[in-house]
Amino acid sequence: MARAHTRPSRPAGARSRTRPAIAAATGAAALLALTTGCGAADMTRQSSPYANADGARTVTLSVQSWVGAQANVAVAQHLLEEELGYRVDTVQVDEVPAWDALSQGRVDALLEDWGHPEQEQRYVEDKKTIAAGGDLGVTGHIGWYVPKYFADAHPDVTDWRNLDKYADRLRTPESGDKGQLLDGSPSYVTNDKALVDNLDLDYKVVFAGSEAAQITQIKQFAKEKKPFLTYWYEPQWLFNEVPMVEVKLPEHTEECAAEGAEDPASVDCGYPTTPLQKYLNADFARNGGKAAAFLKKFRWTKEHQNEVSELIAAEKLSPQDAAERWVKDHPEVWRAWLP
Repeated sequence: MARAHTRPSRPAGARSRTRPAIAAATGAAALLALTTGCGAADMTRQSSPYANADGARTVTLSVQSWVGAQANVAVAQHLLEEELGYRVDTVQVDEVPAWDALSQGRVDALLEDWGHPEQEQRYVEDKKTIAAGGDLGVTGHIGWYVPKYFADAHPDVTDWRNLDKYADRLRTPESGDKGQLLDGSPSYVTNDKALVDNLDLDYKVVFAGSEAAQITQIKQFAKEKKPFLTYWYEPQWLFNEVPMVEVKLPEHTEECAAEGAEDPASVDCGYPTTPLQKYLNADFARNGGKAAAFLKKFRWTKEHQNEVSELIAAEKLSPQDAAERWVKDHPEVWRAWLP
């Protein structure tokens, strides 16, 4: 998930997490039958021929590969079709290419952006081909986490300065004589190795190989009530199954971010917190009628997003069925979005 993953651009302290490459970000590829951090989409082949078409009651939504983004689109699609009478097309495309597609009118809306300041400057401020669509209502954050059962037993583990005290408890065959910090895919843009080095921690970053594999490992640790330390992010449905507590890293600062942008190996602060945003093609924002008005008003909580995400990823419902169930259960939420 390139969430400035800073989700997959990833939320990495000083670097962008093109999310859950998050988003790291970012939804579990195997669980979603999608790949996190997929290659740039060929928009000439995947874009809808109806996107931005004059007079067409059709909306084209960009879908990123993590499950939270899929949940947003599924609910928006259901309501646009069932309540407002639109036909909705979806296009799966990575975060940065999505900005290009949005600018060119190949898609009408992007419902979850983790922060791409260069694209915002180019398309929103300079070219004015993209318009801000408002806050999604969900705040994205990457960090290091331990299971709640371990934090309850050892409250001081939630301060990074005490992590070395527990390094021997967190060793694995993969980490050798050091504690293990579990990461997902090696392709994720994270600050974890730099943080371990610069904070002089007795830990080794170990990659599970993918987000799906990381989830499997976390769930196995939890089943056996073993302690673990992992890179993770929110919103993410797994918190519903495995409660985790964040380890407080040194505070993220703009100075740290600026230094890290110049030299990623120098990062010694935690990850930022990112209010997730929506963006619309500028012409669609002006002329998209009830569909554009609805998408601007679409705003929910991380609990709502996680509810739909868990139905998709853990309970194996199709996105359409998950959205239908959520809509049935929460009319008091979505009715306020209708124009």
